[in-house]
Amino acid sequence: MLDTGSNAWMLTAATLVGLQSVPGLMLLYGGMTKRKYAINTMMMVLYAFAIVLIIWVLAGYMFAFGPTLVKIGSLNILGTPIPALTSNIIASQASVPAAQQYPNITMSTLIFFQFVFAAITPALMVGALIERMNFKAWMLFVPLWSLLVYSPVAFWLWGGGGWLMQLGVVDFSGGYVIHVDAGIAAFIAAAMVGERLVEERKLQPHNLTQVAAGLGLVWLGWNGFNGGDPYGSTIDAAIAVINTNLATAVAVVVWMILDMAYLERPTFTGAVSGAVAGLVGITPAAGYVNGVGAVIIGAVSSAAAWYSLNMFQFRSRLTKRIDDALGVFSDHAVPGIIGGILAGVFADPRITKYVDPGLTGALYGNPFQVVLQLLGGVAVVIAYDALMTYLILKLISKIVPLRAPPQALRIGDREMHGEVAYDEFAFATQGDAERLAAGVVVSVINNTINNNKEVSS
Repeated sequence: MLDTGSNAWMLTAATLVGLQSVPGLMLLYGGMTKRKYAINTMMMVLYAFAIVLIIWVLAGYMFAFGPTLVKIGSLNILGTPIPALTSNIIASQASVPAAQQYPNITMSTLIFFQFVFAAITPALMVGALIERMNFKAWMLFVPLWSLLVYSPVAFWLWGGGGWLMQLGVVDFSGGYVIHVDAGIAAFIAAAMVGERLVEERKLQPHNLTQVAAGLGLVWLGWNGFNGGDPYGSTIDAAIAVINTNLATAVAVVVWMILDMAYLERPTFTGAVSGAVAGLVGITPAAGYVNGVGAVIIGAVSSAAAWYSLNMFQFRSRLTKRIDDALGVFSDHAVPGIIGGILAGVFADPRITKYVDPGLTGALYGNPFQVVLQLLGGVAVVIAYDALMTYLILKLISKIVPLRAPPQALRIGDREMHGEVAYDEFAFATQGDAERLAAGVVVSVINNTINNNKEVSS
């Protein structure tokens, strides 16, 4: 019998996660970029959201959560990439691993809930590729990457008892599947697409108020992100929500303290990065740990991301020429790895009994869980993701350039999309406005003269 309360919560949670992308990331990333790239940045996120849904129902969902197609011995390697569109699928009861632990929700609810996770993953990569990627290359990259990278990794850790799940690796809500996946792919893509224009390498957010609105949608939307993964309105859903917000609050404060200690003053953009690091870090562990574990994960994830961003990624000779503009690697891959490992440390059997009975962390007597998290989650996901991202982009580069032409970049949105985010007159100084107006008058006069000449002839 349908559990209407849990089904309603899952549809709500899915909508919250969807709002993290549209408009959450559109606002956050769109405000962090230069004004002339605002439309291009938001378009990249919007396209990813739309195209992934199409790929998801045509093949991606069943590839990630459908019946096993490829096995090696007893290990389930790949799902079956078939459509999830027929009435016998979307009107049925959701089929999930160990289904007796979960409330009865419809398959259509589960398909949509898992879609918004699939959609936000490539959308997160936009932060590394702003201000220079060829939009045509992006249009080819997203569907290929979603189908060939995201869906297999989701199958291994979440769907239908994939092989990493069979071995005992855990990822509560996407620390590996989403954030390590996105962070590693973003880093590889940033290296292959190339740098921004030399004169534009410095990050220049044009609207931090817009960024604040985007962060609010991302942060509170994360209640659906982690609170939806028990697949119902359960005790563990509430635990995941409080842990998510607690870890994030700690991460914001830790980032501010580090900014003041090393950079003399806290910044709003830094606090935003701290919040994201905390959200990412708690994601693989949110429904497995108690409040103490959440506090420690939030603090360590924030400190690790801060160090990676400020002391390594933009300074090391090995990485500083890889133009990951918004530090997606540091803010997603690093805390995703940290949170995944610490899930293996702090998984509390008094909490996991509600969602994954038998799961126990090193602190409670099972140090082998940390080994599983390191070798199965971190090593496998990074290796597969990096290799496949490289191959996909290499293939696309044979069809279209990965980087937009310099002349298009110097103009920005008007050249790329034929429109701009802001009317030039609205933000011009008085002198600029007078020059713009004079230019319009001259243009009108010239057009009138030319039209009169044509009529006379």
